[in-house]
Amino acid sequence: MKKVGINHWPEDERPRERLIKEGEDHLSTAHLLAVVLRTGSAGKSAVELAMEILQHYGDLKALAGATIHELCSIKGVGLAKAAQIKASLEIGKRAAAFPLGKKRRILSSRDVYDVSRHYIQYFHGLKKEVFRLLMLDGKNRIFADYTVSEGCLTSSIVHPREVYIQAIKNSAASVIFLHNHPSGDPSPSPEDIEITKRLVAAGDLLGIKVLDHVILGDGGFLSFADKGLL
Repeated sequence: MKKVGINHWPEDERPRERLIKEGEDHLSTAHLLAVVLRTGSAGKSAVELAMEILQHYGDLKALAGATIHELCSIKGVGLAKAAQIKASLEIGKRAAAFPLGKKRRILSSRDVYDVSRHYIQYFHGLKKEVFRLLMLDGKNRIFADYTVSEGCLTSSIVHPREVYIQAIKNSAASVIFLHNHPSGDPSPSPEDIEITKRLVAAGDLLGIKVLDHVILGDGGFLSFADKGLL
């Protein structure tokens, strides 16, 4: 029996048309992914290909962690479709994380936690450590963030010069450091503690206060300020 492509489906059943008419919250994850893919492959509709991708990875967390090369290993997914998937997931992560934290006034470690929770979505599924710098104004409000480095956290990657050049350029009064542990365990390593000490010392010399360093794990976090490690 010959399969019928989405273009031949009744209009009110097509994912894109349904999204426009009913809103994105009425679509399943497979149908949303089908809108991103736009087209299927030989013998498969975009919805069928989307379902196959989701079944392959099991959930969105695993899909978000897949590389371009890994996505292309699925039959029907080429470089263009893999790039579309990665771009859409990255946009979603950024939308979930950054706007919620900016302009929030930081007065306590609880406020740092509330802000850091929103970054969990950004770090979700990453297989490498990413070190971010949150910059605050004189009223302790976050006004900008910046990715300092990606990879294993070492003194050669996270150097005070690379951290504070951004804070100085943006006239930050204080900063918060934020990075993830892909292992899921937010406990600080000896390297984490040593680098933080160096960054705090450099900040003292520059007159830029380090309010906290937060490590995010799998649904949990650790605050250096709360642990007395600053």
